[in-house]
Amino acid sequence: MNSRTIASALVLAATAFAGTAFADDITIDNSKFVSAKSRAEVQAELAQFKQAGTSPWSTQYNPLKTFKSTATRAEVTAQYIASRDAVNALNGEDSGSTYLAQHRVRNTGTTLAAR
Repeated sequence: MNSRTIASALVLAATAFAGTAFADDITIDNSKFVSAKSRAEVQAELAQFKQAGTSPWSTQYNPLKTFKSTATRAEVTAQYIASRDAVNALNGEDSGSTYLAQHRVRNTGTTLAAR
């Protein structure tokens, strides 16, 4: 390679990087925070939250503790058996594409475009 080729390659590389823009650091936020609530209001909400005792982040949290079902065991079993084939098809190798194509819901009503 001659010196002209090397020099022109360096000039071309310097020109390409000279026009490059770099993003600013997004971790710095210079705007001041203004709260919509007072310190007393926030502390009152925190105390109310703690008193309720239903923190989903707690290791003691059990959402099923007070759950009451309206369906009987036989009804739930019947629903499971009725939907078992559909669930198996939807979890199949084709992710249910064949099942959905065969069981397409037909629209019985008329849908018109708005004017």
